[in-house]
Amino acid sequence: MKLNAITMKIYRRTIAPFVRRMFFRDIIARTSNFGTVKWLGNPIWQNVLDLWTIQETIAEVRPSLLIECGTNRGGSSLFYAHLFDLMGKGEVVTIDIEKLHNLSHPRVTYLIGSSAAPEIVNEVKKRVKTTNGPVFVILDSDHSEAHVAKELEIYSPMVTVGSFCLVQDGITEILPDFAGGGPGPLTAIKKFLTASKQFQLDSERCERFVISHHPKGWLRRVA
Repeated sequence: MKLNAITMKIYRRTIAPFVRRMFFRDIIARTSNFGTVKWLGNPIWQNVLDLWTIQETIAEVRPSLLIECGTNRGGSSLFYAHLFDLMGKGEVVTIDIEKLHNLSHPRVTYLIGSSAAPEIVNEVKKRVKTTNGPVFVILDSDHSEAHVAKELEIYSPMVTVGSFCLVQDGITEILPDFAGGGPGPLTAIKKFLTASKQFQLDSERCERFVISHHPKGWLRRVA
């Protein structure tokens, strides 16, 4: 038993991180960084393991409004809308600087413009003000540190207590495949958590399936 314990300790410290890293890099290469993943035939561009954690969280929180910064090809907002269809409640507001899809759904409002633009922010605030229930925010647009920090400043106050702000793609600062992009979401998250007393890191969700595109991305509002 003592030998087994020592062996497991060595495995966890040396072999396991290497295996996880190699598997992560392999699956990213195989899926073009999940660019070939689809939801009901529509490109969704999400790590499927992270997407499952999002599904579990939506089912737990049961948000009345989900705000998504970064529509891209629209598959993720459609996925959230279909979950809301199954639950019988929930609306999506999704924002992007350009329209890259032809999707529509009665539960989804598509806003075109910068997530930090005053006219977009005011429109979202109007929706939040009239929302009776939990508000959940997902940040997945420009991944530069400055932009993510600005989005956190703008959208974190819209999150209701007990719900989440999910900051996506902190992996861009960790995995060598994405190196060279400069400070991004992870740096912004760390600074935000240092300054904020209203949010706490939910490590269990971040590490739910061992590998994730969103390290330290799950921020729960506690006050």
